[in-house]
Amino acid sequence: MLRIAVQSKGRLYEDTMNLLSEADIKVGATKRTLLVNAQNFPLEVLYLRDDDIPQSVASGVADLGVVGENEYCERGAEATIVKRLGFSKCRLSLAIPKDANYDGLTWFNGKKIATSYPNILNKFLAEKNITAEIHIITGSVEISPSIGLSDAIFDIVSSGSTLVSNNLREVEVVMQSEALLIGYPGMSKDKLDVLEQMLFRFDAVRRAEDKKYVRMNAPKARLQDIINVLPGLKSPTIIPLADEEWCSVHTVLDEQRFWEIIGKLKELGAQGILVTPIEKMIL
Repeated sequence: MLRIAVQSKGRLYEDTMNLLSEADIKVGATKRTLLVNAQNFPLEVLYLRDDDIPQSVASGVADLGVVGENEYCERGAEATIVKRLGFSKCRLSLAIPKDANYDGLTWFNGKKIATSYPNILNKFLAEKNITAEIHIITGSVEISPSIGLSDAIFDIVSSGSTLVSNNLREVEVVMQSEALLIGYPGMSKDKLDVLEQMLFRFDAVRRAEDKKYVRMNAPKARLQDIINVLPGLKSPTIIPLADEEWCSVHTVLDEQRFWEIIGKLKELGAQGILVTPIEKMIL
């Protein structure tokens, strides 16, 4: 049985549990119990603080962990990145009071910077030959400049609304971050086999994201033109209809280009276009 460490609260917890649910791995919703078994898959979930997950995986207390890339890099634990999960995206950035005159990274020379990520910040400042005082804070880093604890902050930024509400502005992005699935390097073959099954399910879920299954009736006289505008996985499915001058075309479209392509299909004479969401996609 695999043991996976999951953040006990917050957005990363919600995104992780959604992924497990979509992969049909049923885990009880309660977080009051530290360790919970899945009902239909050889997996148990260990709920931990996010900053405890990298070391728990590196030491073998957990076989796997879902953790933000920011925490993984900050802790420097010797755990393997198994897969980038693509959700819970954010960035680590330097921010200063919005009214400060910023003229580049040299602004930070001699300044005091508050952060919960001193290791990442130290490395960045050293690479840029910037000398600053790092003030380590756990908690609400963004209030530090307003109460005189620091001149600037180095923290996670998602939408940027927290910075705005604290009269700060983002001036330098140091790193991008997303959720990572990390693993203990010494997993047994049996556990690796279970991991392979879980990754197969995760991949099927991820492939289906932002994809739509599209069916339409198309005039055979314009069929090749219609096929040419469809960016299908391989080629669209063509099904004959009772009317010999028409056929049914089935394909998968990416939501980002959906309306652009639908407009072209309408211009080429496609009719009765039916769009349905995709839950899983297995190649």
